[in-house]
Amino acid sequence: MRTYTHLDSAERAVIQLGLEQGQTVRAIASSLDRSPSTISRELRRNGWRDPRRLPPRRGRPARAGGYRAPEAQRRAAQLAACPRRLRRLAPGQPLWTRVVKLLRKRHSPEQVAAILKRMHPDQPQAQVSHETIYTALYALPRGALRRELLACLRQGRKRRRPRSRGNDRRGCIPNMVSIHMRPPEVDERVIPGHWEGDLIKGARNASSVGTLVERTSLFVTLAAMDDASAEAAVKGFSTVLSRIEAQRRLSLTYDQGKEMAQHEKLTAATGVAVYFADPHSPWQRGINENTNGLLRQYLPKGADLSGFTQQQLDAIAWELNTRPRKSLGWKCPAELFMPEDFDMKTHFENLVALGP
Repeated sequence: MRTYTHLDSAERAVIQLGLEQGQTVRAIASSLDRSPSTISRELRRNGWRDPRRLPPRRGRPARAGGYRAPEAQRRAAQLAACPRRLRRLAPGQPLWTRVVKLLRKRHSPEQVAAILKRMHPDQPQAQVSHETIYTALYALPRGALRRELLACLRQGRKRRRPRSRGNDRRGCIPNMVSIHMRPPEVDERVIPGHWEGDLIKGARNASSVGTLVERTSLFVTLAAMDDASAEAAVKGFSTVLSRIEAQRRLSLTYDQGKEMAQHEKLTAATGVAVYFADPHSPWQRGINENTNGLLRQYLPKGADLSGFTQQQLDAIAWELNTRPRKSLGWKCPAELFMPEDFDMKTHFENLVALGP
């Protein structure tokens, strides 16, 4: 993964030289391994105009279109030294004084933010979020003030350890195997038998239905569940997966929902290897997410899903599996997943014969 860095003096000198030689912006960008937009922004910020688009003038043309590397570097250094806007919370400001006073009374940053909001409901400038308070405290230079204020916090840590999106420590699933450890053949979607799974929730999250979709053929199977507990997930998924021959149930990619806390029992019962996607990364299970959207036509949001029997869910899945899909070249998932048992021509002849 590449990280953006600002242009330095050497790169600005190359830009000036390229302009003097009549090179285009894209050619200069290519020589520096930079994006053309980076070069065009640099030129625009420093008043450069394309000489070819200027009206004709007498005398010698302006060198490099008016761009000068030393002046551009000096200006960039000056702007970098000055923040674009003042910090919301910094020592010496009235808001800082109020926050420090409350922190010294052993209020947490979140409590401080709530107090200020209640005191000044119509004055946003007198309010501050708890994240801003944490940022301001840990940005303080080393010294007595920093030690004193950090000691006022509940944990008193010298460095903050936030609960980040990529490393959520709440309710960790034991012995998870990351999606990044999944065999390459799963990504290639050539060999059938690799599934993606999820739950569809009903009204007030009080009921749920398990959804499984095979990555190669888009074949769908639904599992009736008593609730969204780990025990119900193992029971429901084991029931429907056990109906599928072993060579067509090789792996299952799931999100990090707590209903899969007993994934090892599912593996023991069905032989399916379970892999877990990264937190907040639904695109890693995009086929399943798309399928869930299609299933909402049958299992609408806000409905009570506990009334659906396994037979009814099988009928819904069969409708989806016998529906032509554009991504499959207008073939049906059932036609690809179970070619020996599904006669497409007979199925559609019977379907059309039934009338509207």
